[in-house]
Amino acid sequence: MFKNIFSGFWEKISQIILNNRIFIILLLISITFFFTTHWDKIRFTYTEANLLPENHPENIKYKKFTDKFGEEGNLVVISVKDSTLFTVENLNAWNKLSNSFKDEKEVSTVIAFGDLQELKSDHINKKYFIEPFINDSIKDKLELKLLKDKIFNESPFYDQFLINSESKAVRTAINLKSEIVNTVQREKFITEILEPKVEEFEEKYNLDVRISGMPYVRTKYSQTIKAELGKFLILAILVTSLIFFLFFKSFRATIISIFTVSVGVMWTLGIVGILEYELTVLTAIIPPLIIVIGMPNCIFLINKYQRELNNHGNKQIALKKVITKIGNATLMTNVTTASGFATFIITDSKLLSEFGLVASLSILSIFILCLLIIPIVYSFLPLPKQEHLKHQNRKWIKSLLNWMVDVVKTNRVEVYVISIIMLTVSIIGINYIKISGRFIDDMPKNTEFYDDIKYFDEEFNGILPLEIYIDLKRKKGITKLDIIKDMAKIEEVIRNQISYNSEGSPDTLLSRPISVVSLTKYTKQAFYNGNPKYYQVPTKQEESFIKAFAKNSKATGEVDLLNNFVDSTGSYTRITTFMKDIETEEMERIEKNLKIKINEIIDKKGGISEGNEYNERAEVFLTGKAYLFQKGTYFLVENLVWSLGLAILLISLFMAYLFRNFRMIIISLIPNLLPLLITAGLMGYIGIPIKPSTILIFSIAFGISVDDTIHFLAKYRQEL
Repeated sequence: MFKNIFSGFWEKISQIILNNRIFIILLLISITFFFTTHWDKIRFTYTEANLLPENHPENIKYKKFTDKFGEEGNLVVISVKDSTLFTVENLNAWNKLSNSFKDEKEVSTVIAFGDLQELKSDHINKKYFIEPFINDSIKDKLELKLLKDKIFNESPFYDQFLINSESKAVRTAINLKSEIVNTVQREKFITEILEPKVEEFEEKYNLDVRISGMPYVRTKYSQTIKAELGKFLILAILVTSLIFFLFFKSFRATIISIFTVSVGVMWTLGIVGILEYELTVLTAIIPPLIIVIGMPNCIFLINKYQRELNNHGNKQIALKKVITKIGNATLMTNVTTASGFATFIITDSKLLSEFGLVASLSILSIFILCLLIIPIVYSFLPLPKQEHLKHQNRKWIKSLLNWMVDVVKTNRVEVYVISIIMLTVSIIGINYIKISGRFIDDMPKNTEFYDDIKYFDEEFNGILPLEIYIDLKRKKGITKLDIIKDMAKIEEVIRNQISYNSEGSPDTLLSRPISVVSLTKYTKQAFYNGNPKYYQVPTKQEESFIKAFAKNSKATGEVDLLNNFVDSTGSYTRITTFMKDIETEEMERIEKNLKIKINEIIDKKGGISEGNEYNERAEVFLTGKAYLFQKGTYFLVENLVWSLGLAILLISLFMAYLFRNFRMIIISLIPNLLPLLITAGLMGYIGIPIKPSTILIFSIAFGISVDDTIHFLAKYRQEL
């Protein structure tokens, strides 16, 4: 009875499609046009992929940090390491280039070599004052020599921040306005202002300028995704079309299939536009995915049509058979695949949820398009020539199929043994698979901007911001010397985060920290007439003198350095460092070491500092974009496992409803789970880590294997 009802349903569907061809064509054209009107809402994401849900504890901490200090990923840096920079003409030109960015509306501040100022002490009036190293411009070689000696040998305050005293590399820090960092204005500034000015400078003075920083890296990566998406779409169509043509040897069938999946891609982009989602590293995968899923639909439908024609030659009967037989099986495959991706919708990750919704709707859309377009188009076309039906009777295909039938019927033991061997080898390979939380792991390695990232890793120990947030919950707490000493200890821990390369040489993983500690040390150096050996935290005896000088200076407003590192009440502050592009294991080790050492230095329940400077309400935590990205990657892995489990459960229930047999559920799951294990094993052996851009491989592999399983089982049931 169930079979008759289902068969009757598809008979009616076939009649509706074939009897209302013109209306359906007009309807499809209208819907497609409607989707195209929403393409203008599509935006490539200008923010880092927020892999964590908004209510995740780490996201809450990061928001608390940005509420206090603003966006921390807004620094663009340009740098030169070349001895020819230090000529009067070239250095003045470099300072002029840096200053030119100050007039741009996207820029909040610029800190450049020409802006460096020396903190000095006036012992007569007992105050500090600031004096620029360069007044307007450098006049002669003698002034240049004195300047170099002063900055590179006597100014530790700027070392590893704006200069590298060892390699003589110089950099300029350009802070973009927070409100434009995550908008298209950031990309316009990079491509229309920053890069043209730098290129002009390079050409004129024959100096190699390096550019980096999070806004710059994000812009170049976004441009790469745009370019790769178009390339991937074209390649996906070309490859699938070539395979399709080699099988069918029909330009007409190939063009119809390309047209169908192209409309599917148009619908997918329309869905993204209607939902007003941004194209992220995940949602950008969906258009090529629709091509890969849509082409098999076309193959099944066209192959069934040609097979029926080869049997009896009646076009009307053939088209009805296509819809009733293949439509049913294709519906099951597409619904199960869409259901698998739809499990991402209920995850806590916004990135995965958006991907799941768009992917599931797009897969259902491509099914509808294939089922409608292919039978209707063929209903208007003449019967295919006999030469286009030859592939139905090719000897090599029949021989291959007969060999497969023979293997299945007579070599079952060998099949089981090979499957078990593959399973065992895959499980071993899974042990080698790694999780990568590296922020720039997906950046193309053969590009100039990737080389620039490695340059800043070498010269300034990284560009990925890592923040330590300290909130004492009481006014003027940060200004106490004991707190400054504890922060200096934390900075020492940061500087000691090293690893050893294959040759046994140490490699510093974090950059020199920036905080109020640097200014405190600088005030002591200035108190002792700029002697660099006094660049250190003051003693108790020196504190009162230095505070008196600082107090007089603040009254006149002459000293206002590092004002973005402590609030006006003195209750909270930050320690900023930058991280190299390092492996996830190193990031985890750094996190663990920092947390242990910070807890040793700062005991919130009473404090180790004299006078119990800390209390139970005090907050100290790690945050920053690189830190969040690592946490988000692990969160995605957890959600992937959960969603795959849910997808397996849903498909098991679907199989149970379809076949009403527990044994069939087990039989259907085995060929679906084995490809997942083989995929994971291959990733382990090849060295492909699990990361946001590869995390969907399992879902895609599972969806495709489920498609094949359902086609086999549906055909098996039909034959029975």
